[in-house]
Amino acid sequence: MALKCGIVGLPNVGKSTLFNCLSSAKAQSANFPFCTIEPNVGVITVPDERLIKLTEIDKPKKVVPTTVEVVDIAGLVKGASKGEGLGNQFLGNIRETDAILHVLRCFENDNITHVDGSVDPVRDKEVIDIELQLKDLETVEGRIEKLEKQARHGNDPKIKKLFELAVRYKEVLESGKSARTLQLSVEDAKVAKELFLLTNKPVMYVCNVDEASAKTGNHFVEKVREAIKDENAELLVIAAATESDIAELEEYEEKQMFLEELGLDEPGVNKLIHSAYSLLNLKTYFTSGPDESRAWTFTEGTKAPQAAGIIHTDFERGFIRAEVIKYNDYISLGSESACREAGKIAIEGKEYVVQDGDIMHFRFNV
Repeated sequence: MALKCGIVGLPNVGKSTLFNCLSSAKAQSANFPFCTIEPNVGVITVPDERLIKLTEIDKPKKVVPTTVEVVDIAGLVKGASKGEGLGNQFLGNIRETDAILHVLRCFENDNITHVDGSVDPVRDKEVIDIELQLKDLETVEGRIEKLEKQARHGNDPKIKKLFELAVRYKEVLESGKSARTLQLSVEDAKVAKELFLLTNKPVMYVCNVDEASAKTGNHFVEKVREAIKDENAELLVIAAATESDIAELEEYEEKQMFLEELGLDEPGVNKLIHSAYSLLNLKTYFTSGPDESRAWTFTEGTKAPQAAGIIHTDFERGFIRAEVIKYNDYISLGSESACREAGKIAIEGKEYVVQDGDIMHFRFNV
């Protein structure tokens, strides 16, 4: 399963710069609004040292890491929910993503114009929040009108539940809060997904700081942290311009030296990708052997047949069993055959819940 994240924010906050250091695709960066009009799409390799270790053992002919698709979406302005600026296009692009990376400008620089004339990340956040909330309010009001008739004249419990949730979301949105602030049970949350609300998408606030603030943040970051304390959201501090410079370096040693000078143990973009996985409850399992070592992304709680289906639908349809080796056992013993001899290969059935780092081999029959 490919994860798709949309980078959003007001014009000139560093969205395209962040995209540039995340992806090999290069977005145009310029000091004026709507520099990005068509959404740029980049595919990022997810850094995972475990895959590297597996390839050292198995020496496969092919190595396939898992990836994240990142979309750099046009900057939003006030009135987008009513079609101002590039509003309709912006909102349509967000709807297609799994998670939102909301970039907030948390640095001063007189050479980079701010669309509202001053640096205030909390105000910037609220501008986009309000536009997305207004669009969601429009969505739920339309759904309520249709669902009310269906709930009144039918006996489908799911329709009744969806109507109830739409009403609750309407109250939340009218109070100026995002849909994700509504606390729901696991079952209700599954039903609520059918409303396709923009402010229900998982969000990570990316505080774009200057180089001096890359490690510890600054007073702008603290204001954002306080503003989102009641949201179910992640916050990440990153110096996008600096990260872009690091990404340009070709030698690993040069990159490490640059990071050490900044007091960082790894690139901020790595942390961003890992945080995005955490935000969406995503994990990784592996398949490995002499032909190929490969990482596969799955949602936490996935059972073996569904995990097999990520490779191919036939694997799920004809699932018989899964042979599972724990990552640490594979590394310490040094091969599949050694794990087999040591009794470290578990035979699991349809109810097995796949764990992060599992090395799996599926048996199936179609």
